[in-house]
Amino acid sequence: MLGPASCFLVPVSSAVMPVTIQLNGERYEVPEPLTVEALLSRLEIDARRVAVELNEYVVKKPAYSATIVREGDAVEVVNFVGGG
Repeated sequence: MLGPASCFLVPVSSAVMPVTIQLNGERYEVPEPLTVEALLSRLEIDARRVAVELNEYVVKKPAYSATIVREGDAVEVVNFVGGG
């Protein structure tokens, strides 16, 4: 039998909490943890033209769809600039 407090329990899998990250040194909030790929899409950034660092480690492009950005993570997105 469940006690009176049980009516307030929410399964962790269904609870969606906003996530605060550091994006290029600035505080940035997203509705939930997301992949690097999804973050770039949300920011309308072409993944082919940037490099991404997550917590001081470079994320390889093939890993963008599997690498999760979580609460407190530091993300740096660096644009490639051509010229001579």
